[in-house]
Amino acid sequence: MTRLLVVGGTHSGCGKTLVSLALMSALVRRGLRVQSFKVGPDFIDPGHHELVTGRPGHNLDGWMTDSATVQDIFTRHTIHAPEVPDVAIIEGVMGLHDGASGSSDAGSTAEIAKWLNAPVLLVADARSMARSAAALVQGYAAFDPDLSFAGVVFNRVGSENHSSLLAEAMQIYCPDIHLAGCLQRDDALAVPSRHLGLITAQEHPLSPERREAMADWIESGMDIPAFLSLLPQLHPGLPRIAPKVSVRARIGVARDAAFCFYYSDNLRLLEEAGAELCYFSPLTDEALPEGVNGLYFGGGYPEVHAEALADNNAMRQAVRRFSESGSPVYAECGGFMYLMQGLRTAAGTLLPMCGCFAMQCRMDVRFRALGYREITTMAPSIMGEPWTVARGHEFHYSHIIEEDPEALAIYKLRDRRDWRAQSEGFVRKNTLGSYVHLHFASNPGLATAFVNACANAG
Repeated sequence: MTRLLVVGGTHSGCGKTLVSLALMSALVRRGLRVQSFKVGPDFIDPGHHELVTGRPGHNLDGWMTDSATVQDIFTRHTIHAPEVPDVAIIEGVMGLHDGASGSSDAGSTAEIAKWLNAPVLLVADARSMARSAAALVQGYAAFDPDLSFAGVVFNRVGSENHSSLLAEAMQIYCPDIHLAGCLQRDDALAVPSRHLGLITAQEHPLSPERREAMADWIESGMDIPAFLSLLPQLHPGLPRIAPKVSVRARIGVARDAAFCFYYSDNLRLLEEAGAELCYFSPLTDEALPEGVNGLYFGGGYPEVHAEALADNNAMRQAVRRFSESGSPVYAECGGFMYLMQGLRTAAGTLLPMCGCFAMQCRMDVRFRALGYREITTMAPSIMGEPWTVARGHEFHYSHIIEEDPEALAIYKLRDRRDWRAQSEGFVRKNTLGSYVHLHFASNPGLATAFVNACANAG
């Protein structure tokens, strides 16, 4: 049976990612199969999860998808998986109750926990607190009576005396909340970050030594076997057998250190729609995979690798020829930047990209867009007929400084509040580029339409 846990935090930066990775490392070291999930739209944390667990991580998002879709994604990788995991760990996003709204739990970790009937391990940063930490925990425990807690773990604890003060306060003021552990502060374990979040797993892989250190750290402050025994178990189900699908199209998927932001379920839905995915590297490969009918460029950090991308002229020209031939190309955020005429760095250096769109973008020192997005297409495209609706997320530091007069903007864009007056979803021939990362599970017809477009292209 699979034991279930949500790791939630009191706020962003409290250490829930480190606690999640350390807990996964400790469980894997004990010989357990661990399946990870990430609440929200983040791409980077699931990549680190996969390095630790050996199994792809999956996003669970209550704004981009509905409760039935979240439950489907969760169960197909736990109780219905061919190899059922021993433990499912869901890492939260931001603070436990933070999401798409200030008035509801939409898009929050708490929402996902309630949809899955999962208990929460609350991670609290205990720096410079003792008795006050109990007040903090008490507030979280009382805020939503429909939420259940597996306990609290205090992070960045300064000493054994500090641990004693925290334990004493919890015993007096929060006797019904299990104190799962006190974790000593260790800045050497932190995963480095940059402008879009943590450094990716492709660029900063967690070495075996680092994973061992994480496991040692959490084992020193938590009784792992005792804590596991408190977690609920999911009732096992029959393995979900994927229907046999005839391959109708070969789709080249750009995947390397520059392009690594993909929702795992986007790739799964493409395969279920009849795509054979052929991975390639715009950084190092000189040619596209043989016989592909379409291309998919996800997001990532093209700005970090811009010089290497620019130097690979053979690949840039191959992509441009493919696009100009009218073959389907779909690109999101960093992938969209790569398809532009050029990328101008924050320092002002202009580097050539593929030129599928006659436009340029420029990097800024602050983010230009951040938040959930809903798109409605206003014209037919490789993603479907007009009035196709889908949801996703936008987060980038670059902006378009020269638009392509021949590119048609087909997206009508809405954030969580209202419609946005901006051009988005650019189409030229059968190439579609946008800053919005779409979650295909918000509308599975996207994957079917894209595969159909690729199959019809020959």
